[in-house]
Amino acid sequence: QALALMGAIPRFDNYGRLAGASLLPLETLGRPRIDVVITLSGIFRDLLPMQIRLLAEASFLAASAEEPVEHNFIRKHALEFLAVHEGSTMECAALRVFGNTEGAYGANINHLIDNSCWENENELGDAFTQRKGFAYGREGRPVRNTAVLQSALASVSLTYQNLDSVELGVTSIDTYFDTLGGISRAVLQAKHQRDGNAAEAPPVFIGDQTQGDGVVRSLTEQVALETRSRMLNPKWHESMLQHGYEGVRHIEAHLTNTLGWSATTGQVKPWVYQQLAETFILDPQMRARMAALNPAASSKFANRLLEASRRRFWQPDEQTLQALQLAGAELEDRLEGIQEGLAA
Repeated sequence: QALALMGAIPRFDNYGRLAGASLLPLETLGRPRIDVVITLSGIFRDLLPMQIRLLAEASFLAASAEEPVEHNFIRKHALEFLAVHEGSTMECAALRVFGNTEGAYGANINHLIDNSCWENENELGDAFTQRKGFAYGREGRPVRNTAVLQSALASVSLTYQNLDSVELGVTSIDTYFDTLGGISRAVLQAKHQRDGNAAEAPPVFIGDQTQGDGVVRSLTEQVALETRSRMLNPKWHESMLQHGYEGVRHIEAHLTNTLGWSATTGQVKPWVYQQLAETFILDPQMRARMAALNPAASSKFANRLLEASRRRFWQPDEQTLQALQLAGAELEDRLEGIQEGLAA
């Protein structure tokens, strides 16, 4: 997909081995070349080094092509970078593949969210650029280059990621908001730095190619779909509860990951938290069942909902908030009682 947007194709040697990239002529492409910023997972970096060099070569060739800038946005943005940063080179200005340095994994945003140890959303974007600010060029070696990353992110008009599995959604695991959510927040911060507070958050899209012909949804649509089809679906959450302790932990993880999307993108509708609260915490029977199976995760679930309210991702009415606070205190007291009993 990245190669197609840039108007490039893989190049193979005489033995059929991947050797690099080649540009399609604009006449063949029939449209402008689209600038693409690519972020790598640590696993991709470790397993697919030749593909990294392929993507880096494609962006360099596009930036170096003597083509009108209105038909080549990679070259347009690279030339703009060179005009601002005297002494830089096209090799540097064309860098579009970013990731962790060797031996490091993830943006660590998931850990910040899980431990609630962040004050404002900008800390999450800073964590992403700090961890993922290493550029991979045609040699395939990582070199920190925050200037190029910030310049490239400021020109991003949307962020996008494919689902990897029919079994895992964007609220199932924290990897998705750690990466896609992280870069979305970093894009907004780069735009603020360039354009001031008038800059708008980029739309976030999810590509679902796990079944049929595939479909592209907005992140808001994807989270709503997964909330309705999993968390709020009795067939799903009752099946989870049959797994006891681990099932409740999975239910709580979905809520934490949903909050991660609110923190990084702000594109989760408030009704999601309202209905999750009504289903799992404000229902006395369900609350008691979950607490009996996993008191720690149940207490954490209630506290996540209160955190969502405190951070203004959701603003429940006063009656709902008070009921949630009482339920949360009840679950916390139960957990403390269990812990004291174990200590004794």
